[in-house]
Amino acid sequence: MSTFPEILMTVCLGSTLATATPIDPAKYKEPVRVACIGDSITQGSGTKGNPYPKQLQQLLGDQWKVGNFGVSGRTLLRKGDFPYWNEKAYQNALAFKPDVVIIMLGTNDTKPQNWKYETEFVADYRDLVKSFLELESKPSVFICRPCPVIGNGNFGIAEKNIQEQIPRINALAEQLKAGVIDMHAALEKNPELIPDRVHPNANGAGEMAKAAHTALTGKPTPQPAEAK
Repeated sequence: MSTFPEILMTVCLGSTLATATPIDPAKYKEPVRVACIGDSITQGSGTKGNPYPKQLQQLLGDQWKVGNFGVSGRTLLRKGDFPYWNEKAYQNALAFKPDVVIIMLGTNDTKPQNWKYETEFVADYRDLVKSFLELESKPSVFICRPCPVIGNGNFGIAEKNIQEQIPRINALAEQLKAGVIDMHAALEKNPELIPDRVHPNANGAGEMAKAAHTALTGKPTPQPAEAK
């Protein structure tokens, strides 16, 4: 198993890592295009139609255009059982020509059949980030510390492996000058917002939307993200 210096375990303790400059929509002629990349948590499983990208759109307003490119069950790892790389949603996200990209993958990678390839996690994550950085639109990229897994988890998903991912994500963000959105910190003190121990409900997705809003704008959330 790959290891990292202890110092990397202590960086980025706030809800966001301000290595990416906050986005000013006034500098754009069109609404700022935000591509949300991820698995079922991004897609919105368990939120009754109110995934965090939808609630983020409500918080940001009409100067922004948020696209949800989440696909349930997908992995960051190319050798995972269902790689995000193979999905039409990935190609659609690239074609969206985003100004901002939010990536939250890794939860399904913690399953035993996937995490056996954990030594390739950082390289695959770097390649995914670079595939967006190389777009003509030159987007700002934010990568997420995954949501917490409660107790013994579910569906083979394990918090222990999430904890192994976090310092790697921190280090990769620093190397690539990407922002970090701490979805783990946004939810870890409120396990009741993750009723099946993996998927946040609509209120949990609201907390995620608020964390993303603060990261993108550099400002406190002006109002609660409420499911409607």
